[in-house]
Amino acid sequence: MEHIYDMIVVGGGPGGYTAALYGVRAGLDTLVVEKMSAGGQMTLTTQIDNYPGFENGVDGNELGEKMRLGAERFGAKTEYAEVLSLELEGEIKKVVTSTGELLSRTVILATGASPRRLGIPGEAEFTGLGVSYCAACDGMLYRGRTVVVAGGGNTAAHDAITLSRICEKVIVIHRRDTLRASRVYHEPLAAAKNIEFRWNSAITEIHGDDIVSGVTIKDLKTGETGELECGGVFVCIGREPASALVRGKLECDETGYVIADETTRTAIPGVYAIGDLRTKPLRQVVTAAADGATAAHFAEQYLTEAAGR
Repeated sequence: MEHIYDMIVVGGGPGGYTAALYGVRAGLDTLVVEKMSAGGQMTLTTQIDNYPGFENGVDGNELGEKMRLGAERFGAKTEYAEVLSLELEGEIKKVVTSTGELLSRTVILATGASPRRLGIPGEAEFTGLGVSYCAACDGMLYRGRTVVVAGGGNTAAHDAITLSRICEKVIVIHRRDTLRASRVYHEPLAAAKNIEFRWNSAITEIHGDDIVSGVTIKDLKTGETGELECGGVFVCIGREPASALVRGKLECDETGYVIADETTRTAIPGVYAIGDLRTKPLRQVVTAAADGATAAHFAEQYLTEAAGR
């Protein structure tokens, strides 16, 4: 007979491996399916300073590996494969991967989300070397410096306010002549003396030697270009949830995030959405880990109730 796991976790980021750790310690036969390497998006960050327990910060790759090893120490298994499709209805769920089919009584979805990118020269080369996608994660690295924020929505407005408390100067570059951000952000933006706006403008190139030293910006009305010196670029134009596998199977909001509350339970019994994939107010390593623990708790509860029926 085919092996049936108690829990399959799709995604090996901080949420996924925390779920695996809590699941296997509760006695659940647990497998993590990860496409590339442990850690998820945090592997793109060389210095994480806001995860508790590391007084000098920690490299994202190192933290991901520590989480994997911690879960595997208690018996969790990892399979490196790409998940191609999911069958989530019914008592036994099916996870179809690039290496074969897997069966499980519960599935925890931890596929995360990726920041939208500008797609301009210099962006990829300087990611982690002056290009960032999260002010809460990396803002302290730019204390006392001039930084650029690309975007005009809620994320850009929130990050600009956060950075204004840390940086000497924050320059917001937006393609329109007004912000798309909610009005709640307008007053604090206007009150911040060190926030400057460049309207009807776009960044066309990011440049530097070893680290970012400036950007080229284009006036979208006149077509004129100019150089702007800065020590960092924060790209704040939204995120893309990795929810393609479950669209049409699970309820998602208008931007593609899986709808799940603080219990992480979805509308399908035995299926949970955690971390950056689900609807939530704050997407950080620590909140993803918290989701993982919560999901494992409710998965254990679901399996206990199912066994009693």
